[in-house]
Amino acid sequence: MSGKSFVQITNDVSKGLEALRSEVPEAMQGFGAMAKGALKDGALSALHKELIALAIGVASRCDACIGFHVKALIRLGVTREQLMETLAVCAYMGGGPTLMYAAEAVRAYDELLVRTAKPAVAA
Repeated sequence: MSGKSFVQITNDVSKGLEALRSEVPEAMQGFGAMAKGALKDGALSALHKELIALAIGVASRCDACIGFHVKALIRLGVTREQLMETLAVCAYMGGGPTLMYAAEAVRAYDELLVRTAKPAVAA
């Protein structure tokens, strides 16, 4: 098992993104506007668009992309089955190396779901 923590990865990358937002605000605002426009509900739901983004992150072997898109998917209510079917398509299209990063996306989901799950309230 890998020693990677997707919580730590996303926290660390977020710090770098904060510096970019501060030091090159116009470029980051442009990127943010593109992301917002691309990911909003339309003919495809926001959830389906995030699944596509995750698939590209897996195929590109981008740990931070996996972490951020899994977080977004959890927020959007992705089911484990939806995640797994998306990762199966990734593995089919990308072969063995992509399969290894599909496994990393499963680890990210498991780790981040635990971190974002709301505690049960006693009835």
